[in-house]
Amino acid sequence: MTSEIGSERVERLLAELTLEEKLGQLTQYFYFGAIDGGAETADGAPTQPQLVEGALATGGAGALLFVNDPAETNRLQRQAIEGSRHGIPVLFGFDVIHGLRTIFPVPIALAATWDADVIERSQSVAAREARAVGINWVFAPMVDIARDPRWGRMIEGAGEDPLLGGMVAAAQVRGFQGEGIGSAEHVIAGPKHFAGYGAALGGRDYDEANISDQELWNTYFPPFHEAIKAGAGNIMAAYQDLNGVPASGNRWLLHEVLREALGFEGFVVSDANSVRDLETHHFAADLTDAGARALNAGMDMEMAIFDPAFGHLRAAVEDGRVDIARIDESVRRILTAKEALGLFDAPFVDEDAAATVLGDPAHRVAAREAAEASAVLLRNEGVLPLDAAALNRVAVIGPMAASARDTIGPWVFDYDLDETVTIVDGLRTALDGRAEVTYASGVPFDRREFPSMFEMFGDSGPFSPEDFDADAEFAHAVSDAAAADVAVVVLGERQDMIGENASRSSLELPGDQLRLLQAVAETGTPVVLVLMSGRPLDLRWADENVPAILEVWYPGTQGGAAIANLLLGAATPAGRLPFTWPRTVGQVPIHHAVTRSHDPQAQGRRYWDEQSTPLYPFGHGLSYAAFSYGAVAVSAGEVGIDGEVVVSVDVTNTSDRDGAEVVQLYLHQRYGSASRPLRQLAAFERVEVPAGQTRRMQFRIGAEQRRYWSAAIRDWTLDATTFDVWVGGDATASAHAEFTVTA
Repeated sequence: MTSEIGSERVERLLAELTLEEKLGQLTQYFYFGAIDGGAETADGAPTQPQLVEGALATGGAGALLFVNDPAETNRLQRQAIEGSRHGIPVLFGFDVIHGLRTIFPVPIALAATWDADVIERSQSVAAREARAVGINWVFAPMVDIARDPRWGRMIEGAGEDPLLGGMVAAAQVRGFQGEGIGSAEHVIAGPKHFAGYGAALGGRDYDEANISDQELWNTYFPPFHEAIKAGAGNIMAAYQDLNGVPASGNRWLLHEVLREALGFEGFVVSDANSVRDLETHHFAADLTDAGARALNAGMDMEMAIFDPAFGHLRAAVEDGRVDIARIDESVRRILTAKEALGLFDAPFVDEDAAATVLGDPAHRVAAREAAEASAVLLRNEGVLPLDAAALNRVAVIGPMAASARDTIGPWVFDYDLDETVTIVDGLRTALDGRAEVTYASGVPFDRREFPSMFEMFGDSGPFSPEDFDADAEFAHAVSDAAAADVAVVVLGERQDMIGENASRSSLELPGDQLRLLQAVAETGTPVVLVLMSGRPLDLRWADENVPAILEVWYPGTQGGAAIANLLLGAATPAGRLPFTWPRTVGQVPIHHAVTRSHDPQAQGRRYWDEQSTPLYPFGHGLSYAAFSYGAVAVSAGEVGIDGEVVVSVDVTNTSDRDGAEVVQLYLHQRYGSASRPLRQLAAFERVEVPAGQTRRMQFRIGAEQRRYWSAAIRDWTLDATTFDVWVGGDATASAHAEFTVTA
């Protein structure tokens, strides 16, 4: 898909459109018809749905978002086509982040699989369901690098590392789009938020980001580049100021970087109201100025709730601030996307077929398998897997253990809670009467101090009733634990405590959860802590006192079934952390790819009151199997500047259980034009290793893996230097070799 010149149909339409019709194509409206029912306003003014439908009737909208009912998409599409003099259809966008009806693990969990096949399959199911109801464009994947877990939106991304983030981004694009835009049962992918949104000051959502050039090019841009190389048809610009310039009006970012350096040819959309917000930022003088500056910077479509800034562009054209040729570029990109999707020839969906697609049992199987693959075993002192034959009574404790809404996590809107499997349900089904499974919440569901942005969608989740007796329920949970063979304690953050507009100043377990965990542990019953979260939490006490900790994220529609399989050994944990897990919020931000300090011996003791090493390193994850690494071999001790070495290592499963290991290779450049990270992830592969067998792993390390952007020379470079190589199961890998690169 190219913006240089369109097809014969696109060019013909472009020549026939009026300026107002062109500006309509560049506008995407929220449509809240299903939420407010189109009720009249108190002053008799048109409601938001009435305003949108009025725009459709005159060809004044290019896209809608937040419509997910097939009958409604057909109705609105018909209005758009009939309201356009040229019969131009609209795009339907939606936040399909980790599933539509079938909910998969949240994106940070999918990243924890370190498995492109699992990720691609998951988003392919999401795309199939979305397309069946008339959605043809999704605002995903989010590929922002996040190194501050206070930022709630880290749950939507792939963590801290650009190589892992790039793999995850590309896999999601392939899953959403298939072989290319227009593939049957697929949609346009929209990677976001370009760029640097994950580096918001203090982890505060929407706050400014100040990022050095070397960090932008080496860390924050690469996942977007991988998404573009995978064929992404859309990019969403970010909300925030980047180095003092709002991303939505930043020509260097949207044109020089995105189009010229990264080679993006699709269309760029703003985030919600972010073009209008150029005025809010005190960057633009008014809405006309905002629209002109965003369009000239490289924005193609504005996402707006009402009164879009692009609707004011006639004045900017008339006074010469905007060239009509620049508007034509954007309109061409939008029309080309619609043509590639086949919307001109087949704009409607089969309403009867949608229910069959949404109910496909194979989708639930895929969701369960993804949840099993994503769970990370953080700690295990011989408690897991549980021996079902030896169990008479299992105490499940914690309010989220029986909460279907929390099991599927945030950023979902078309879910069916009746088919969601909770952890309690999953264990009861798996044990099938062989052992009694009791349940006690132990502590109440507490409401967030500030309302969630999703409460308008009725999406804030369960809360404890007014007559909840906290003391009695706490005692009930402890009593159940004391009488059980094992206590499965499910703790973490409620789903609306993380996500957009859900940053936190603390990483502690909310409410009385830690006190509950401590009381259960004091009974002497073996404890398994099952953690539901999308970011690292303060587990210092648990790591010292609880024998088994399993991070299950928000595992989705089949989450309870997957977790039961993991706890009982029907599945083996193989997920690995996509971020560094801090001991306390005082260490934040913390990540593995740091440079060496002037005092290397003090690298791990920068705080006098706490270690500066993480609680769990990047890439960490245990298994019920056990793996050992042989010596690392490098194919050549010396190679030219453009040369390649092959790094080999034997990985042996030393246990009597089959398992999967994520083999990780880290590089360190000892000297060059800039200081380079002590450990930089350069290659990885998730591999199945049967019990007692050995797999020979080989990784090619060429110029691409050694290349980096240097602030010293203001460009990409390759250095003649010596490289350290480490291979192992996390960022602390000890199997070592080295090689030298000559000029």
